[in-house]
Amino acid sequence: MDVSQHWKTIVDTLQDGLLVVDPQGIILAANQAAERVTGYGTDELIGKSCRLLNCTGCKLLGTTVPDKFCQLFVTENVKEKKCLITNKERRSVYVLKNAKVLKDDSGNVIGAVETLTDITDTVRQQQEIKTLKQTFQLTEGYHGILGKSLQVQRLFDMIDNVAPSDTPVMILGPSGSGKELVARAIHRESSRRDKPFVKVNCASLNENLLESELFGHVKGAFAGADKTRVGRFEAAHGGTLLLDEIGDIPPALQVKLLRVLEDKKIERVGDNRPIPVDVRIISATNRNLEKLIAADNFREDLFFRINVFPLHCPALADRREDIPLIARNFIRRNATASGKKILGLTPEALEKMTLYSWPGNVRELRNTIEYAFVLCPSGAIGVDHLPPKIVHADDSIGPECRLDPGCLDERTHLIQVLREAGGNQSAAARQLGVSRVTVWKRVKKYGIDPKKDL
Repeated sequence: MDVSQHWKTIVDTLQDGLLVVDPQGIILAANQAAERVTGYGTDELIGKSCRLLNCTGCKLLGTTVPDKFCQLFVTENVKEKKCLITNKERRSVYVLKNAKVLKDDSGNVIGAVETLTDITDTVRQQQEIKTLKQTFQLTEGYHGILGKSLQVQRLFDMIDNVAPSDTPVMILGPSGSGKELVARAIHRESSRRDKPFVKVNCASLNENLLESELFGHVKGAFAGADKTRVGRFEAAHGGTLLLDEIGDIPPALQVKLLRVLEDKKIERVGDNRPIPVDVRIISATNRNLEKLIAADNFREDLFFRINVFPLHCPALADRREDIPLIARNFIRRNATASGKKILGLTPEALEKMTLYSWPGNVRELRNTIEYAFVLCPSGAIGVDHLPPKIVHADDSIGPECRLDPGCLDERTHLIQVLREAGGNQSAAARQLGVSRVTVWKRVKKYGIDPKKDL
């Protein structure tokens, strides 16, 4: 049986839209599913340029590559690419695109065929699930990161945006702010989630040991190398490698690291045979790398290689409204581990903790709760159960506090919260996790005028 005469019937049974185009992108044929996906009738598609659909997955080459209409005719195929097309009603439609060039018996390209799978409903469901997840994360955390402040919610969004790609990420933030948690969240949200997540602390080893730690070594490479050892790059193959405290990596090793990132190949210490590695690189530091570059302590070319997508972990002092939520989480964990029936914090203790500057960030807050669990027998953690530095942190605050830069930050933050609460001090107190009286006192202390400042 000659099936060519039944081609139209065959392709019309497909659930996916199918288009055939010539080398200039002119549509030659379309099936019924393509009509459903695009909203155009076959007679409206045939003879028109495929640019009619405004597909985001198409890269037009114009005159840059002779005889090539778009990138498809260079790569010769597209596999499962998520794109947006514009249908006849000018609405966006999410599609999964597959395409392949068509060649004659002599190997000459005569056109291309592509299929379009409508995944709009699936994408919308994913977006709804994401919204529900974000709501749930306010109390349960996002891969261990807790917070409901605007800064943290923005961080969650940035993680969601960068995780699906292999783009190198640089995580910046003060010590104890949760940079490793952010790195793990990126890994778990990526397509590499089922592969290894490997961390190496670049500040903990000297140059020779760090090189071996990163790239491995062969037996006899140096004194004490009594066996071949796999490095962290090899261990992370297919997954994610976190280079923590990358600002402390020795200058000589920066050159080797840059070469590995460019070539995607490593050489074990004592060996010259290259080993291909497929690793997604995430770097983290609490240092100012641009200042290190200016002082010739960090290579600028390496900086640009790893700093493609910077993420900032906010200091705890910059998101004080998250302190009650994080504290409750640590209390719950410690109560489970210790068996003590401690239910929470007294308002006075929470106020002291909210006023404290937290130079050690979330790590210091965790240690504070552990300290309090030692002293508190049961019930609620009070002021007398907190470390003295937190209890007496605001004892020196006087009437000239407004002149202190730290107080100006606190004043600005309070004004912002009051504005968000529409000037309602009770609502602002709930957001800050303190009493209304405390908000009233701070308004008086910082000289906040509701009519001028709000």
